[in-house]
Amino acid sequence: MKKIGTVNKTREILEENGFFMKKKFGQNFLIDQNILSSIVSKAGITKEVNVIEIGPGIGSLTEHLLENANHVISYEIDNTLIPILTKQFAEYDNFTLINEDILKADIKSDIKKYFNNDYPVYVVANLPYYITTPIIMHLLENIPEIKRYSVMVQLEVADRIVANKGGKDYNNLTIAIGYRAKTYKAINVSRNVFMPKPNVDSAVVIFDIYDEKPYKVSNEKFFFELIRKAFANRRKTLVNNLNQGYNISKEEAVKILEEMNLSSTIRSEALSIEQFTILSDVLEKRLK
Repeated sequence: MKKIGTVNKTREILEENGFFMKKKFGQNFLIDQNILSSIVSKAGITKEVNVIEIGPGIGSLTEHLLENANHVISYEIDNTLIPILTKQFAEYDNFTLINEDILKADIKSDIKKYFNNDYPVYVVANLPYYITTPIIMHLLENIPEIKRYSVMVQLEVADRIVANKGGKDYNNLTIAIGYRAKTYKAINVSRNVFMPKPNVDSAVVIFDIYDEKPYKVSNEKFFFELIRKAFANRRKTLVNNLNQGYNISKEEAVKILEEMNLSSTIRSEALSIEQFTILSDVLEKRLK
């Protein structure tokens, strides 16, 4: 039987079912078996791992996950794909398909219901590019049961996630993920291995959630609000962004930075994650 993730099989499935890609869901299906195998391999998927997949499409990646994982829950928002996926994977007893928006699904309840063992939970997904960051942040903030993420994202988003401080790609997303997880780029993926072909190249980024965070803050909600405000305007200094974001005087902002041995003209991208955690605690106390 032909694998799903090939040009011919993908065309066959689409034609058989009269399916047309929907731009609003960012549908681009993988058609390269080597890339699909590599995603699963790099993600560390074995029969002792449970997987959450987001946006399975017609099942190119799903097929590889089902062959290698203990159990797979796939969340698909497009209800016209449900009969295709149901028929495609009818013979697999380790597959649960949920027709729901991942941002609205009761994932914690689904994990308890379908993953009835102590195996770790990983996310493996070719994420829709128009909503990549909201999905990642929603899961990171609300589903601590997930221990590893292996996600396909636009190359420029991947560069932001794994960026080092001081670089042009380093921003609040880098810090928000880096605060919780160790991140690295696993695979660069050409736009030519998708159908239809997107306008940009992609990459698979892996982040392993820390068992114990190396960074501590007294108020995480305040910390995440701070990094958003600190990068609100990259052209401005951190002092200006603090002044506008928190309605504190520039003099007070300068004083806070000087207490941390930081220059009054420093920009947000020059601060490490640890420095932001310190700034968060200091600033929160001043604002009380």
